[in-house]
Amino acid sequence: MDSENNPRDIRWKQRFNNFKKALHRMEEGLNKTNPSDLEKAGIIKIYELSFELGWKTLKDYLESKAVKVKYPRDVVKESFKYEIIDDGDLWIEMLEKRNYMVHTYSEESAELAYKLIKDKFYPALEQVYKKLGEEV
Repeated sequence: MDSENNPRDIRWKQRFNNFKKALHRMEEGLNKTNPSDLEKAGIIKIYELSFELGWKTLKDYLESKAVKVKYPRDVVKESFKYEIIDDGDLWIEMLEKRNYMVHTYSEESAELAYKLIKDKFYPALEQVYKKLGEEV
């Protein structure tokens, strides 16, 4: 089937475009020198959005290749199996921490979240962005 007529192919590419925009916004925040607490809170929120778009983009991509997945953990496992993501364990950690970040807020947890995003999670999202970008 021609990709122009395949709704699943179109869907993942549309979601990929939104993922790209969110990721660029996060990168913009992470490139700030000495971000304020408010800026860090914004970076954490854009991470939550970027992660959500990231796993859903992966889900749509896998489904466009006839791989059946439903839940985030399944998406991570299959994405690792098909070598779309480099570190499946890191993506599981990202999922768990994202769920924690959504429901918890303190200065200490925000600082920890910011460091994890900057040092580990953003690079993992960027790796997927680059990998899927080769397919667009």
